[in-house]
Amino acid sequence: MRHAVDPTFTILVTDDDPDTLLLTTTVLRRAGYEVLKASTGMQCLEMARAHRPDLILLDVILPDLSGIEVCRQIKADGNLGDTFVILLSAIQISSEYQADGLNIGADGYITRPVSNKELLARVRAMERIKRAEDALREKEKELEESVEALRNALAQIKTLQGLIPICASCKKIRDDRGYWSQLEIYISKHTDAVFTHGLCPDCAAKELEKIRKGL
Repeated sequence: MRHAVDPTFTILVTDDDPDTLLLTTTVLRRAGYEVLKASTGMQCLEMARAHRPDLILLDVILPDLSGIEVCRQIKADGNLGDTFVILLSAIQISSEYQADGLNIGADGYITRPVSNKELLARVRAMERIKRAEDALREKEKELEESVEALRNALAQIKTLQGLIPICASCKKIRDDRGYWSQLEIYISKHTDAVFTHGLCPDCAAKELEKIRKGL
C-alpha cells in the first residue's frame, strides 16, 4: 500500500556524488515528496535558508564544509530550528562518528549502503514527528490566543473605564441604563472588589459627638 505523504513536506538532499544524489532524489520524488538538491555544504546552507525545508538528508563528507559543520550551523540558526537533519555516510560509520553527529544536533544518522525501503522508512518517521510537533505548536498558539482573549475580556468586564456620572450630593452613580445606584453596589458589579464597612476618623468623631449630644 502506498504511503500517503504530505505534499508540502520538503526534503533537501545534499550529496557531492552525482549518481547518489540522482538516485536519492528519484526515490523520494517517486514516493511523493517535494525534493531540492545541493552538492556542497555552502549550497546546502544557502538553500536551507532560502527554502526552509522540513528535512535535510546530509552527506557527512562534502568538498567544502563537512556535513557535521553544516548540521551545526543549521541547528544554531534560529530560523531553521524546526528543520530536521539526518546525516548519511559510507565512510564515517563507527558508533563514535554517529555519536558525534547526534551530539551536535542531528536528528538521525544513516550508514551506507542503505536500502530504498529503509531510507523511506527513516524519512517517514521524521515526517510523522514533524507533523506531531507542528500540530502541538499550533495547539499551543491557539491556547495562548484564547488565554489572551479571555484576559482582555475579563479586563474589559472588571475594569472601570471612562467618565462615571456621580451625584455630587448623595454620591450615587448612574449606570449606562440611566439608573442610579449606591457607590458600593456599582463598584461591586463592575470590579472584583469586596467591601467591608467601617468609619473613617472624621465620621467616627461626628457620630461620637451626636451620641454625646443625645441625637
